[in-house]
Amino acid sequence: MPLGTQWLGTIGKAPQFMMELYDEVAESNGTEKITKALEGNIVRSFQGQSSGSYHFFNLTSFGQDERVIKAEFRWFRHMQPFVGRHHFYKVDLYEVLDNRAKPWRGNFLCSRLVPVYTNGWEVFNITQMVTKWILDSGTNNGILIVTALPSGNWLEANTQVDGQSDKKNAYLVIYSDDGRKQFQNPPFYKGTLNSHPFHESIESFVTSTERRRRSVRSLTSTCQRRNLFVDFTKIGWSGWIISPRGYNAYSCVGSCPFPLGEGLRATNHATVRSIMNALKLSQEAGKPCCVPDVLYPISLLYFDDEENVVLKQYDDMVAGSCGCH
Repeated sequence: MPLGTQWLGTIGKAPQFMMELYDEVAESNGTEKITKALEGNIVRSFQGQSSGSYHFFNLTSFGQDERVIKAEFRWFRHMQPFVGRHHFYKVDLYEVLDNRAKPWRGNFLCSRLVPVYTNGWEVFNITQMVTKWILDSGTNNGILIVTALPSGNWLEANTQVDGQSDKKNAYLVIYSDDGRKQFQNPPFYKGTLNSHPFHESIESFVTSTERRRRSVRSLTSTCQRRNLFVDFTKIGWSGWIISPRGYNAYSCVGSCPFPLGEGLRATNHATVRSIMNALKLSQEAGKPCCVPDVLYPISLLYFDDEENVVLKQYDDMVAGSCGCH
């Protein structure tokens, strides 16, 4: 979902594992933690439609320009106390090949033994199958979970929690990357015109101008970074953004007076333009402006239009530093 889109539905509750993933990769204000655990820059959790052991996930909201890195089927297993003397039961995972066929046809994916008397999430890697589904949506007929005793006899798995059906016991989670640029360390301007012989040729002009403008500069604020807190509730985005509730985007304000000192992080282009403006050599050579020269990303946890929960890194959301450009 691009920023600016408002999701007008009733906000639901995000899966706990998505909340924990957000906490693992981002601070409370959305800025990334130093230890980055996120694979790619987007994670989507699809709740899908479930009917007993059959689960279907609509993947139409997945971007066609994205590359699948990993796909997981997360299934919550409940205690199965009525299986005699067995301590384990078997879980088989199938790709449904034709959900219209009776009996159904399935492609066996994997199997594992799980304890009878414990609850917990089982995570199955189904990257290859989901990649195929995305490339050809006609092959997407869902997933079937079959539980059986070690002897091979099928078992009707218990899906009750406190006497009520658990409708959120299965999720499809896709880690992907849309190819956008990732954050890099802040650039350092080396070899600028301040150390170029061209600068020496106008040194006397700079010195005299600096003397005349020193008193004026003290009255005005030079280019610097200031706080700019964005409250998602106030701009009408709280209906779809789960976390963070807001963040400090910062803003760049102030003047870029001639001559541009090193503390103003001026580019070569800004230095030349500043000189031409001061010498009145061109009407088009306006004064440099105070703008962000380093931008940081933040991570957002939100509901998309299909009510799936998405964790996505958005680039260029925070002004890391300011300079004269």
